[in-house]
Amino acid sequence: MHGDSLSAFLEHARARVDDALERYLPRPPACPPLVSEAMRYSVFAGGKRLRPALALASADAVARQWTPPAGAGQVLPDAEQVRRDASSLALPAACALELIHTYSLIHDDLPAMDDDTLRRGRSTLHVVFGDGIAILAGDGLQAEAFGLLAREPVSSDPAIVARKLRVVRVIADAAGSTGMVGGQAIDLQAGGQAPGHELTLDADGLRGMHARKTGALIAASAESGAIMAGADDQLLTAIRLYAAQLGLAFQIIDDVLDVEGDAATLGKSAGKDAAGGKPSYPAIFGVERSRTLAAECAAHARVILETAGLTAGWLWPIAEWVVGRTS
Repeated sequence: MHGDSLSAFLEHARARVDDALERYLPRPPACPPLVSEAMRYSVFAGGKRLRPALALASADAVARQWTPPAGAGQVLPDAEQVRRDASSLALPAACALELIHTYSLIHDDLPAMDDDTLRRGRSTLHVVFGDGIAILAGDGLQAEAFGLLAREPVSSDPAIVARKLRVVRVIADAAGSTGMVGGQAIDLQAGGQAPGHELTLDADGLRGMHARKTGALIAASAESGAIMAGADDQLLTAIRLYAAQLGLAFQIIDDVLDVEGDAATLGKSAGKDAAGGKPSYPAIFGVERSRTLAAECAAHARVILETAGLTAGWLWPIAEWVVGRTS
């Protein structure tokens, strides 16, 4: 039902984000040529662009709630203009989220972490440029993300400035030790890669790890788009709850695809979790039960969106796509 329109939205979002990233990323002589080349190698290697698309979809969902104020005498924008403006306000945050996601993949692939040689269908950055440059490129992308959030969108409007500051905090929390970094540390412990600090995870522990490692940045993506579009607290809470379910569903399906998929389809190495003895949903629940759990997350997300009146737009089709994906 949503397939064609969702595909068009995702393709349009990808094109906008890629065009903006090309403008935002520094080039020589502002930075050394090697750093610029390494950053671009990973940023423009492809990928689903789920996080920036989710930020733009969330901004659009909030903008769809706009209604002209009663009795207003001034000329007001129409609904389509409101949606375009919301999308423009959210675009820098969408790009920053992709920079942070890409940096995390670069570091995750390093020999000291997952030691992977394939990402997004080609050799990982450290294989091509060496560990040192890969580390620096990842560091550079993270720093560029927060610089971008501080600069863009350029505005002296106190309301926009306040939204930008709020987004900086949301993304920093999601990317840092309480979010993605913390989740990665737990993953290393559970995989026996933190000598003297080994950790065994049960189902609740696995869910908590994924909520940090994967779910936090996905939730921050939806939340950031909503904030930049001017969501009130009630809408923001609903979008945050929706995104938490979406993030868990995404990781469950990722775990399933690691078992069922192949490198050619996935664009990355398959079977890494089992080979590394890492905890995963299929390892604890089996593949079929894992898919059921992902579908239950999507059902919860649907109820949240319906209750908040947010079913128009792309948030629900994105959840359907996440649960049904094969790569």
